[in-house]
Amino acid sequence: MPTPHDLALPDAAPRPAGVASARAGSSAVVQGFRRDVQGLRAVAVVLVLAFHAGLPVPGGFVGVDVFFVVSGFLITGLVADEVLRTGRLRLGRFYARRARRLLPAAALTLVAVVVMTSVWLPVTRWRDIAGDVVATSLYVVNWRLADRSVDYLAQDAAPSPVQHFWSLAVEEQFYVVWPLLVVALVALARLRGRRVTRRGLAVGVAVIGGASLVWSVALTAADPSRAYFVTTTRAWELAAGALLALLAHRVARLPQRALVVAGWLGLALIGYAAFALSGATPFPGVAAALPVGGTVLVLAAGIAGPGVRPLGARVLQPVGATSYSLYLWHWPAVVLATGLAGGPPPTSALVLAVALSVLPAVASYVLVEKPLHTSARLRASVGRSAVVGVVCTLVGVVAAGLLLRAVPGTPDDVAAPGAQVLRDGTWQGPDPTTDLHRLVPALADATLDVAELYEGDCHQNALGTDPAACTFGDAASSTVVALVGDSHAGQWQPPLAAIAQDEGWRLDTYTKGSCALTSARTWLGTVDGPYTQCGQWNDAVVEHLLADPPDVVVTSNNQIEVVGDDGARLTGPAGDAAAVAGLQDAWARLTDAGIPVVVVGDTPWVGFDVPECVALHEDTWAVDCTVPADVPERRSGLAQQRAAATAADVPLLDLTELLCPDGSCPAIVGGVLVWRDVSHVTASYVRTLEPELRDWLVPLVAPR
Repeated sequence: MPTPHDLALPDAAPRPAGVASARAGSSAVVQGFRRDVQGLRAVAVVLVLAFHAGLPVPGGFVGVDVFFVVSGFLITGLVADEVLRTGRLRLGRFYARRARRLLPAAALTLVAVVVMTSVWLPVTRWRDIAGDVVATSLYVVNWRLADRSVDYLAQDAAPSPVQHFWSLAVEEQFYVVWPLLVVALVALARLRGRRVTRRGLAVGVAVIGGASLVWSVALTAADPSRAYFVTTTRAWELAAGALLALLAHRVARLPQRALVVAGWLGLALIGYAAFALSGATPFPGVAAALPVGGTVLVLAAGIAGPGVRPLGARVLQPVGATSYSLYLWHWPAVVLATGLAGGPPPTSALVLAVALSVLPAVASYVLVEKPLHTSARLRASVGRSAVVGVVCTLVGVVAAGLLLRAVPGTPDDVAAPGAQVLRDGTWQGPDPTTDLHRLVPALADATLDVAELYEGDCHQNALGTDPAACTFGDAASSTVVALVGDSHAGQWQPPLAAIAQDEGWRLDTYTKGSCALTSARTWLGTVDGPYTQCGQWNDAVVEHLLADPPDVVVTSNNQIEVVGDDGARLTGPAGDAAAVAGLQDAWARLTDAGIPVVVVGDTPWVGFDVPECVALHEDTWAVDCTVPADVPERRSGLAQQRAAATAADVPLLDLTELLCPDGSCPAIVGGVLVWRDVSHVTASYVRTLEPELRDWLVPLVAPR
């Protein structure tokens, strides 16, 4: 994330030809303006903008890594210079400067995002965006995004208009922690009767950076989605720049020709990363070494000279100067373009959105960012700068609060019949006159209309392998029903819990994201690779059930994708056959032990975000948000289940007609929203299917 700082060359001092003075860079790397760094920032932000505009720069996201290194380099130069000159660090002055520079422009962007959301984005997104804005204002949004990356309920969520603030959050956390560590090192040195030295600071940075690098490689391999956002996997990138700043006096002694060659090599590494890497590359991890190493080399080239001369070109200077504002404003424009298009827009629309974002970005830089940062009145008072920082933080929080207050809910007096209209024959097809303000659940609450097992943290995430279970119904009952499977099994927990309570049963749930009850080696689409944790979880759950047998196992699952013998995804008829065999084998492990298995047929997969579709097409939802019944079948697991149930002689309940009546799948039935996302049924609608589930299941449950 680009953040503006003072850019400087070291002291100019006479030196032998081809060799930098030992003094150069020893007092600080921040005593003058560096055109090459400004140009480097311009290159970095252009890469990010091009990537988000859909241009053929598949690794343009590495521009963020460039900024991390630059920030570590410049901030450490400032901090180290003050500490080495004065033996102390004035934290108040340091934080005040950061607040003046960064927070006003960020606060303005957040207010604009809230306004944009309330005017143009569907109400289904307001609550999540408000939460994101709060987290952004408090500079912890990267951790929120990391948690969301492993949250199965959020996997189909549209990108947040403040998602790009994750990198600013990482840098802000660095700005808070790194000076405190320096102060701690100064205090430690004083206790030992010594002065803190560059060497001591460099050792501290190297230790922290090395630990972060090791963790980055490990977590990227295990959980790349989470690794992308968390501070601990990115600290080494900032540390790389910091280490260069602390070793600048040594780098300055190197031959100038060698530094220039290193600078060009570094620029080439950044360019290579931008075009060779892609969204499919596990990142950061080892791959981040390309842009990080390249940036270090480019920065090193300019420590005792002009650096890579093209980066000092006049055309790059204004782009570098406004890079922070350009970064802040371009992503909301991309999200807005996507929202207005109702789906992925063409590249031309994205390019136009990014181009138009330059206007508010420049205005923000000229009217807010630069004036407040250079204000003599603010610079003269740490207290006034602190007030600016607090106010800017509160502005984002208050704006988010106002957006939350505006989220509409369902009136308390609404009692929608749902599937009952299909039983009593009053269903006449999707009713375009349905009052969407009395919809159950409210459109803004649809993503939260989930089974209670999610509230109890009973649903295992993609990385978990423990057979965590939750109990519903009569916990003391000797008649036990076990619900096992993925989220498409978990969505049946509400009516099953109600039946268990009425019948005096105990319902134990064992569910895991994207993981069916199967012995097959499965494929996880979100990581585009084998889902080894699913197999481990399956083994643990089956062993637990065999050790303490329930009276019946109820299972369901979404369509299963299987890994072949070569480790690649197995598709087509061969993939379906392997999926069917995996279901049969897993069920047989239980039935052979005398534990009955029954299957609830998978629900249809509509393929688009239904609540958002209704919110975007309030007047035409009956047409625009209804699909033929044969379309959802293409992604449903029902066909695989049918084949396995027939071969294994296992009972199967198919409720498709109550979800997709008369050959089509409507968004709303009987005043109840049927789907909460692209494939999961709302808990409200599932509850209206309880009679069919009860009539089928009760006769199948025989106490052991």
